[in-house]
Amino acid sequence: MAHRNRMASAARRSAYRHRFVDTLPDNLEEGVLYVSGQYATSAHKCFCGCGREVITPIHPTKWRLTFDGIHVSLHPSVGSWSLPCKSHYWLQAGNVAWSEAFTEKEIETVRARDLVAQDHYFSGGGASPPAATVAPTTAPLERPRRWSKVVQWFRGS
Repeated sequence: MAHRNRMASAARRSAYRHRFVDTLPDNLEEGVLYVSGQYATSAHKCFCGCGREVITPIHPTKWRLTFDGIHVSLHPSVGSWSLPCKSHYWLQAGNVAWSEAFTEKEIETVRARDLVAQDHYFSGGGASPPAATVAPTTAPLERPRRWSKVVQWFRGS
């Protein structure tokens, strides 16, 4: 496992470009953040270099996407805690800002907070923006989601 983390660390990206698409492609290109306005979703291959897909639903209880006319950014950070790599990073104006690793307890806390925000939103409480948990740093960590889980979530399953 330590060898794998070193390999992922060596392949970590520090920058990305974006591509607006109607639907997400079957094969994601390395270093590209795909954005589908039609499906309010973005996706990319994990920027640690592990090659896994990371899906980020754009929604008041998930991620917010900003486009300044040149660059796309996501807020809050992307924590790939369901992936073996456990990457954690911020996507800001074409730059990948790596953040520190979370403990299992911190991951559980963030997941619980996210469920509360989602319950609040869908019970008619309005949009509760996702709170940032950690400011960007240069230390490592990771996070992604599977497309099928996103589709199920949008369908209300």
